Amino acid sequence: MRSGITERARRALGEDVGVRRAGARDTKRLSRLVRTSRAYEGPYAPMVAGYRVGHDYVETHRVFAAVGETTDRLLGFYSLIIDPPELDLMFVADHAQGAGIGRLLVGHLRDEAQAAGLTEVRIVSHPPAEGFYASVGAHRTGTVRAAPPAVMWDRPVLVLPVG
Repeated sequence: MRSGITERARRALGEDVGVRRAGARDTKRLSRLVRTSRAYEGPYAPMVAGYRVGHDYVETHRVFAAVGETTDRLLGFYSLIIDPPELDLMFVADHAQGAGIGRLLVGHLRDEAQAAGLTEVRIVSHPPAEGFYASVGAHRTGTVRAAPPAVMWDRPVLVLPVG
């Protein structure tokens, strides 16, 4: 699949990017991407400390990875839950931030959701990511209140139209 990233971003990354279904062989890399994300530094760090994307998770959910087409280097991933329709996880590697990987993944997510017969997908966002989701067409519908000790901050709830 030809990537939806810009030519400038393709040059910065050094290769074309494709999106493929993640499998059991990817779980360690997916887990590492979550745990090392700069988006979860500081007060957000406890949320992902020790987080694990396991084999059972990638077998149960629709998990897709953005990878370099020649290197298979992991650049980001998302997980779509069909019932109820929700974006469960979405991460872009720190080194790939700003290269269009998030938009590529959202485009793929919309295609997957539409193929599954969904009209919208709920997103409970990491607070700093709310602006990104709004930029790709999601609109805020509410807030999930903090639930200490697991989650210490309120999180915006958005809905992403699919069609």
